[in-house]
Amino acid sequence: MYFAALLARTEDGWEASDTELDDVETLSDFTDLAREATVDDDTVLLLIEQEDGWFGVVRVDGEEDPRIYVSDAAAASRSSYGEILLTDELLGREPGDPDVPDLDSLDLDGTEDGEGEDSDNDDEVPGTPGEAVPHGPVGDREVLSDLGVGEKELLALHAGDALNTIAEALGAAEVLETVR
Repeated sequence: MYFAALLARTEDGWEASDTELDDVETLSDFTDLAREATVDDDTVLLLIEQEDGWFGVVRVDGEEDPRIYVSDAAAASRSSYGEILLTDELLGREPGDPDVPDLDSLDLDGTEDGEGEDSDNDDEVPGTPGEAVPHGPVGDREVLSDLGVGEKELLALHAGDALNTIAEALGAAEVLETVR
């Protein structure tokens, strides 16, 4: 189960809105969703979490490229919305690298398309995203530093309470609670 909310910074403080992710298929969709939440080019945060598995922050400042942080790339890679956030750039790999399995080729059961349980290569675990997707955090660890959540604090957060802790640090806990 997912929870996603948009926090838009305005002259009057933070405004929150829950967001439906059914039509989101790309990072551009996430970015467009964030930009639609503000009339100016103010900072907008898309906060997303999947139960107690992982959380992500997408920050959009005006027309700049989005800044992304994901708390656990391996957990997010098994999630349809997490896969969207895990771009090649975020994972530090070249687009189309033939030595790295494409996230789109991984099934949610952890096997690559076309591979069954009877693999000829016993040394390799089919579909294991270990090389392609690291365990642990990826992305911009300074994504919230200027807003009061530094790298150390961000890395210490755990899925499940992270979004509330972030909102509290931003002074937006009450507005986030209204959409939760």
